[in-house]
Amino acid sequence: MTDPYVPLLFLLAIGGGFAVFSVFAAAISGPKRYNRAKLDAYECGIEPTPQAAGGGLRVPIKYYLTAMLFIIFDIESVFLYPFAVAFDQLGLFALVEMVLFILTVFVAYAYVWRRGGLDWD
Repeated sequence: MTDPYVPLLFLLAIGGGFAVFSVFAAAISGPKRYNRAKLDAYECGIEPTPQAAGGGLRVPIKYYLTAMLFIIFDIESVFLYPFAVAFDQLGLFALVEMVLFILTVFVAYAYVWRRGGLDWD
């Protein structure tokens, strides 16, 4: 009798081999045109602004706030999928709970929209 984990280990080895092969193939066959822009640290395309006191540089947080909003609403959609799949078995209680959940997220969305969190200047 074969071990049930052999196919899983085989698949893991194939995936790992493909990843290593892809990295080496890209390093060998890719263009080698380096310039200052490619060697700079990536800061999401947002230029830092000079800080008023202290002499450091500040990076605006608008990009990061938008990313956090995306994560919140993405998690909402992840919670909606199991509900949609098992809707027939869950009954009225689950429907009421899901409506309350969606209303809570909608209130958060309205608050962010009202405060200008979705505006790109």
